[in-house]
Amino acid sequence: MFIRSVKVPSSSGTVHEYVRIVESVWEQGRAKQKVVANLGRRDVLDAVLPMLQRFLRGEDGPTNLAEQAALSGSVEVLDASTWGPMLVARHLFDKLGLWQILDAGRRWPKLLPEEDPDDDWPSRVLALLANRLTRPASEHALASWLESDYVCDRHGRRYVPCWKQQGRVRVDLQQLQCWYRTLDHLYLNKSRIEVALYHQLRDLFNLQPDLVFYDLTSTYFTGHGPSIAKHGYSRDGRPRHVQVVVGVVMIAGWPIAHHVWAGNTRDSTTVKEVVSDLTQRFHFAHVVFVGDRGMVTESNVDTLSEADGAWGFLIGMTRRQNPEAELLIDRVQEERWIDCTVGINASEKMPADRPRTRVQEVLCDRPDVRVFVVDSDERRAYETRMREKSMQRTREGLEKVQTRVARGRLKKAEKIGAAVERVLQRHHGYRYYAWELQDGQLRFFEHPVNLPREKKYEGKYLIQTDQPELNAQDAVAHYKELNEVERGFHALKDPIGMRPIWHHSERRVRAHIFVAALAFLLDRMLERALRDARVNLSSTAAWRALETIRHVRFQVNGETKTGVTQGSAHARQVLRALQISDLRPPTPAGGEDTTT
Repeated sequence: MFIRSVKVPSSSGTVHEYVRIVESVWEQGRAKQKVVANLGRRDVLDAVLPMLQRFLRGEDGPTNLAEQAALSGSVEVLDASTWGPMLVARHLFDKLGLWQILDAGRRWPKLLPEEDPDDDWPSRVLALLANRLTRPASEHALASWLESDYVCDRHGRRYVPCWKQQGRVRVDLQQLQCWYRTLDHLYLNKSRIEVALYHQLRDLFNLQPDLVFYDLTSTYFTGHGPSIAKHGYSRDGRPRHVQVVVGVVMIAGWPIAHHVWAGNTRDSTTVKEVVSDLTQRFHFAHVVFVGDRGMVTESNVDTLSEADGAWGFLIGMTRRQNPEAELLIDRVQEERWIDCTVGINASEKMPADRPRTRVQEVLCDRPDVRVFVVDSDERRAYETRMREKSMQRTREGLEKVQTRVARGRLKKAEKIGAAVERVLQRHHGYRYYAWELQDGQLRFFEHPVNLPREKKYEGKYLIQTDQPELNAQDAVAHYKELNEVERGFHALKDPIGMRPIWHHSERRVRAHIFVAALAFLLDRMLERALRDARVNLSSTAAWRALETIRHVRFQVNGETKTGVTQGSAHARQVLRALQISDLRPPTPAGGEDTTT
């Protein structure tokens, strides 16, 4: 056996030397070198060699060795910072080619006098993405994160916070301006970055843009926000807060583009702009647009049919306030139902308890349009439960009004009617109850038309398409894939923290959402790698496990050294899934260890 070393370049270009023990073996009549053991990096081995020699001679056991080192003062730990999330974020950032994409981008032209025109803003983008993925916060709070985590630029220089109290702001304004200017640079290049990333994803994962999934969400502001912050339908359950509407386009589970509109924008009005953008910027020509029922208008269907190329659609249909929907549901024939493939959760249940999803195509009176009626046991159970809850609350409210009328507290017909209408509007009670006032007595009863219609709708939804070759089961499967977009919204808004937004500039708001979208893409890449490696961890659990990997700075006999801990068992699983073997950050050149 003998010792060999090998030099391995990292993604940043830094070359590390690793020491191995090898032996010569004969295989198929030829001499080959077989690696017996990997001893690690040469510089780390050099630091611990004296202690290792004493251990091998039997002078010190593992416990005594550590105790003696601590007592003698030869080893002093100076700093231990969280490094794992930044390590993985750098790996994914590099895999997507974001260094090259951002380096080729433009810079915001209006710089302040003290700003560095050659500032390494792509490294700051990486830091912002890592922050979104691990501890989402404002740029003010980012300084605290820089103290606890080892966050460095592409050259390995660690970002350190500059504390300076100025009013309510504790961070030096010049440093804060650097992070804000990074948002400006990033937003300036948004259109080009999204297209370049789509090409990278297409090459890495062999994407075929056959289906384009599109859905909308909203995110609210703390404070007044910029001019696009408006009151509208809040998907966050915060109707009192102003908001913006965010639309996300996904292909095969990958987010490729997003759009931001004013908070009072209607869902259906966004489709034309999205289709135009996908045609002009991404050059999509033969795709099927998959959207929820909020996208359905006659003009949107016309937009898809008139778009450049062979665009098709697979869109949900509204049930209420749509006379066509009731007519189509009435055309269902019980003997024509086709069972759909059950999902993962349903397949885990016993056959007798397994919820069923059925579908059948019904005749549509519109030319070149096919309609599928879907009947879902899970959806029926949920909608029935919601209806019964609403009916109970409405009934209780009507009984209170009825008691007030009987006791003479409400006498005038117009006041009685107003009180009843308030109750009916509060819990959609007009769908279930009717009422009348006779001889000064209030009587309410189940609505003879609306309630049977609601029961008929329960569990059923409708899908329309213009694709002649699409069968019923595939239509349901593709439409259900919209759940991936909705799941993406949860990732955007909850773990990654797109909400709430504190910025007051529209440009910064859009850049803030872009950072969340890029972080979401990195999160999806991690999730995909874990699934491919059959590691039973969610991406959220993986990021949390990676926090156990620490960058340690210590002194050995007065000489400062650095090292990286291996982390927990789950953290090591994540690293193996990503095939990351070099855990150390790049070594700064020129003696500059930190930057601001």
